[in-house]
Amino acid sequence: MPELVHLHDIQPRGPALARWERIRHRQARWFVECLAEATGTFIYSYAGGAVQNTFILTNLAAIPGVPSLFAVGMAYAVGVILALTITSATSGGHINPCVTITFMLFNKFPVAKGLRFIAAQIFGAFVAFGCLYVQFYPTIKEIEEVLIEKKAYDSVMFTPSGPAGAFALYAPAGVNLGYVFMNEFIVDFMLGLAIFACLDPTNLLVPPPMAPWVIGFAYGMIVWGFSVNGIAANAARDVGGRLVAVSVWGTQASGGAYAAIAALTNIPATILAALYYNIFLADTQRVVNPAQKVFRDAHLAHELRTDRIRTGENMSETSGSDTRDAEKQGITHIEHRN
Repeated sequence: MPELVHLHDIQPRGPALARWERIRHRQARWFVECLAEATGTFIYSYAGGAVQNTFILTNLAAIPGVPSLFAVGMAYAVGVILALTITSATSGGHINPCVTITFMLFNKFPVAKGLRFIAAQIFGAFVAFGCLYVQFYPTIKEIEEVLIEKKAYDSVMFTPSGPAGAFALYAPAGVNLGYVFMNEFIVDFMLGLAIFACLDPTNLLVPPPMAPWVIGFAYGMIVWGFSVNGIAANAARDVGGRLVAVSVWGTQASGGAYAAIAALTNIPATILAALYYNIFLADTQRVVNPAQKVFRDAHLAHELRTDRIRTGENMSETSGSDTRDAEKQGITHIEHRN
């Protein structure tokens, strides 16, 4: 295996940033990882929520050139791709509580760390939708005034096609919640299969750089095909957006019984997808994708180097030993990277 080269070896930082990096690897590591998770859900929620707001508000205002449902799905897909690309090297790019919970159950992911990740994910979505409310505030208030004038506020405002519907998700009027649950469960199960297929080191069709694209377009497919019946797919996006809606419009924006379906269904669906994939589709006798081995060796070398920083070990001339250690341990699973 060729020697792994750390960025520090070819592009050392100045004294101030080098000192911060030492602090980051020692005292602030948990904070930086949580910040990465919050950033990921912010990006995903901000990208999708922006086009969702535009879609709903321009429809209500009957403005020509309104974005389509395809544009909404594409925005969420691109948001997921950007979120994973930007944050996965720092925190593993969970950006979804159901992924974190599944890792806690099956991958020995630390429970305390997982709970911090979930809180950070919800916080990131909350900040994203808070920003969107401020940015769209003039148009939202204008539409609200028109709805009040037409006596349509109560019947439209807190529905999928109302202004609040871009923040808190709502089920279509009159739909049976059992049907909504089934719709949510099936699409979340499919999304879970896509995620675990991308994480499978033996999947020769999906090297690590392709994973964000596959997962992103799986999200897009869900929006394009199933959002008419009501879907959430990500508890952080749902809870964060709903908290903003309740903060702005009060408890009438809570979504009632549907709120529990939107926030919780993806958790058992993803757990079942993990079990299904590992029981029926995974196979330890397959050959590991060479790109996956390089990817895991690189992450392992990074872990070994940062462990030395945390213990205060002399970092001079350690790159070669990092490489040898990574090669020796091969494709050892790195739990918190997954």
